[in-house]
Amino acid sequence: MNEEVLEKVYQENLEERIITYLAEKCDFSYEKAMDVYYSSNLSDKIYIGREGIQYLDYKVLVQILMETEKELFG
Repeated sequence: MNEEVLEKVYQENLEERIITYLAEKCDFSYEKAMDVYYSSNLSDKIYIGREGIQYLDYKVLVQILMETEKELFG
C-alpha cells in the first residue's frame, strides 16, 4: 500500500468514527449525523487535509464541529 491509499483509508475511518460519535453524543440517527457532518465546513477541511486537522482525535473534531457550526444542529 502506498501513502496515498493509507491516507484515504485513514480518512474514511476517521469520518466513520466522527459520524458514529456525533450520532451518539447528539442523540441523532446515523443518517442525521451523516447529513450534519457532510454539510459542515469541517468535513471539507478534513477532506482537503487543511492544517493537519484530520490528525486530531475524532472526539475533539466533534467538539469543534459542535462549537463552530452550531447552525447545523438547529
